[in-house]
Amino acid sequence: MSTPEATVQSTDHTLAEGTVEGAFDPVPAIAEELALAPAAVRAVVKLLAEGATVPFIARYRKEATGGLDEVQIRTIEERRTYLLELHERRTAILGEIASQGKLTPELKAKIEAAKTKAELEDLYLPYKPKRRTRATIAKERGLEPLANTIWSQPKQGDPKTSALSFVDAKKEVPDVAAALAGARDICAERIAEHAEVRKLVREAFTQHAAMVVGKTKEFADKTTKFDAYASFEEPVSSIPSHRFLAIRRGENEGVLRASIDLAPEAVLPKIERAAGIVPASPFAGELTQAAQDAYKRLIVPSTQVDVRVELKLRSDRAAVDVFAQNLRELLLAAPFGPRTVLAIDPGQRTGCKCAVVDTTGKLLAHETIYLVQGAEATERAKKVLRELVRKHQPSAVAVGNGTHGRETELFARELLVAEGLQEVPCVSVSEAGASVYSASDIAREEFPDLDLTIRGAISIARRLQDPLAELVKIDPKSIGVGQYQHDVQQTLLARKLDDVVESCVNRVGVELNTASAPLLARVAGIGGSLAKKIVDYRHTRGAFKHRRALLDVPGVGPRTFEQAAGFLRIHGGENPLDASAVHPERYALVERMAADIGVPVGSLVGRAELVDKINPKRYQEGDVGSFTLQDILSELKKPGRDPRATFEPPKFRDDVRTMEDLRPDMELEGVVTNVTAFGAFVDIGVHQDGLVHVSKLTDRFVKDPNEVVKVGDKLKVRVLEVDLVRQRISLTARKEGAHAGGGGGGGAQGKGGGNRPPHNAGPRPQQGRGGPPPGANRGPQRGPGGQRPQEKSFSNNPFEKLLKKS
Repeated sequence: MSTPEATVQSTDHTLAEGTVEGAFDPVPAIAEELALAPAAVRAVVKLLAEGATVPFIARYRKEATGGLDEVQIRTIEERRTYLLELHERRTAILGEIASQGKLTPELKAKIEAAKTKAELEDLYLPYKPKRRTRATIAKERGLEPLANTIWSQPKQGDPKTSALSFVDAKKEVPDVAAALAGARDICAERIAEHAEVRKLVREAFTQHAAMVVGKTKEFADKTTKFDAYASFEEPVSSIPSHRFLAIRRGENEGVLRASIDLAPEAVLPKIERAAGIVPASPFAGELTQAAQDAYKRLIVPSTQVDVRVELKLRSDRAAVDVFAQNLRELLLAAPFGPRTVLAIDPGQRTGCKCAVVDTTGKLLAHETIYLVQGAEATERAKKVLRELVRKHQPSAVAVGNGTHGRETELFARELLVAEGLQEVPCVSVSEAGASVYSASDIAREEFPDLDLTIRGAISIARRLQDPLAELVKIDPKSIGVGQYQHDVQQTLLARKLDDVVESCVNRVGVELNTASAPLLARVAGIGGSLAKKIVDYRHTRGAFKHRRALLDVPGVGPRTFEQAAGFLRIHGGENPLDASAVHPERYALVERMAADIGVPVGSLVGRAELVDKINPKRYQEGDVGSFTLQDILSELKKPGRDPRATFEPPKFRDDVRTMEDLRPDMELEGVVTNVTAFGAFVDIGVHQDGLVHVSKLTDRFVKDPNEVVKVGDKLKVRVLEVDLVRQRISLTARKEGAHAGGGGGGGAQGKGGGNRPPHNAGPRPQQGRGGPPPGANRGPQRGPGGQRPQEKSFSNNPFEKLLKKS
């Protein structure tokens, strides 16, 4: 193992070609890592650098990218950002080490070959300016020559005799023991700062360490929501996101203490051999002590921190992915459509707020009714509601699913039946985030003269009409479909959720003449300030008659128009193609197609039999290839097709309104409101969502609940258990008597325990309306006799040759 002190000073401090700013090319590395064509990756990088948006590239530049989808494009951008940051850091490190005169060709090659930030920082550690350590103090006391003697492991000599000449009271080295201790400190730091040693230990911890959890003394005898972790252990390599985040929350609340442990014998012998200890040398004992000290005092604490950081990042990404998937399904939920809706926001003390909105979401009327203040108030409520129904003839009644929601829904349904309007659906609508919208600046701008409770009712009505258009007005984190959303890195969460909202909005398309500013702001290339200008222009100049008129809006230039136009729709405009996803840059091509088969463009749009007469091969030229032509022909057949499903209201049982109405084995139909790593939460119409654990979602074994259910899915379930005290409902979607793979609880996942942590363990997830927690103890991860599973051998260590001392 060579030391920094043994390096040869470099006479040329200039960096190698390719490391200067602007010369670094991340494309080859990205293409290799993601197994993508370099040309496609380069096209994505170029388009993004030019200001193109991800939705635009994915939809309208398929020829350049080879048909890469949004996920692949965003991954390319993420990796490009990481590699550029890595390159910038590498350049800075090379410059710093070169300025110290210690940049050897060998070290430079290692730094340039580093593929991760962790590897880079390990290589830089010996040269990094640091505060005074035990080793630096020992060097100041003149003990480095003695450390070099120990390091070289001579075959002859005596440590104490060698140390005698370094005893000097003036240098605070009072005796031989102090001299040897200082020399060992220097050797220990050399070992601890060697990049390959740190990598070896980090990999050992990542692959073989266990997270060991217990309760703190303060809470040892107290009942807490973290009791499932009172005596818990699980391998670091397999602990799932929700369990790690639950443990971490328990630590933050002072209830749990957790450590990442690895038996020293699993890795320490390798470190000792890497240090070059010669057993026959009389100095072997000193270097052995130094290696052990390096491991325990210097390497393990920092490695535990590194592993925790990596676990947190891994868990954050998994939790964010769960949230993003749920949000996507919620945003793409089936819309009721542009029809008049009467909404009721349930309220017991302050009354139920009623609001009627027209086909465009405009408020027509609002009232407040009281249902629990006596017979007189109830009769008045019937009269008011009857008048609203008769006057505005709503196509549906939307009832918020908050407290007293089921009773309010039944009241409205009975009134509709009495009016002979059985065909008018009475739909339970999620209130999650409605109160956030009500108090927001957006709501105040829309309805400055209305009480926020009325704004909430309006939001409920519009949410039924078009979930996507209404939910974009709310911070996605307030919608309530996440898992430990407040525990994860907020910048990562916000960026991911913004990507999802942007993707969904552009996938569906936006009606230019009716869209709100918050919805327009999510269209590719537009943004918040420009969206307001578009809405103001529309209010003063009237409806847009064609897409090109968008260029008349101040601030909308050719680049913005290029990015946005294909995702905007104008129904009933001058050009029938404006109601489709065909981009204006291809209008001339479509006109040519129509002329070739002898029909006007208006006759071609929506006529599949005419579109089938078009031979796409005739039009493949320049930047128009098979991807573009296929998209155009598909759009001409079904112009402006909404990718969302057809609306179908859920069917809750009228005899089940509260948790007290539930009985074991009762069969119900519910709606999936949240999908987590451990199961799905289902609204069965009793205000409190029930949990269908992943092991109960289907008759076959599934690892990921998203394999079988999505947010918004209707699901037939059976009640297993109702816990009124803790307000928890356990459900199953399996057929009675069916057994999913994995069996009962207890062991680790996949080894006898299946996917069955106790439903009542750990903290609750942060989602819409409570429910059982994700975290649970699957039993101690120990082998027979209470011992941990045998650690894998580190024999044939690939780093041994690299770690031999020079």
